[in-house]
Amino acid sequence: MTAAIEIYTRPGCGYCSAARSLLTRKKAAFTEFDVTKNSSWRDAMYDRAGDGATFPQIWIGGTHVGGCDDLYALDRDGKLDGMLESIKAVS
Repeated sequence: MTAAIEIYTRPGCGYCSAARSLLTRKKAAFTEFDVTKNSSWRDAMYDRAGDGATFPQIWIGGTHVGGCDDLYALDRDGKLDGMLESIKAVS
């Protein structure tokens, strides 16, 4: 089963921290995959997002959101809360 929100990260990544921070402020539960802990997670991310993908890569309800800038753009456009509510990720 796929988690409602998945975020692929790496240590020392400011964009990863910012994305986690926004999701946490939204009280959205997410599953984080630190790719340095398991190389198969990095491969899975590239399979899903493409080899040129940067960190983080985020999926909400199976929809590929993209990276941190994309997540913040959804929030600015007023679309993120609806996505989170639609998957009941907000507690």
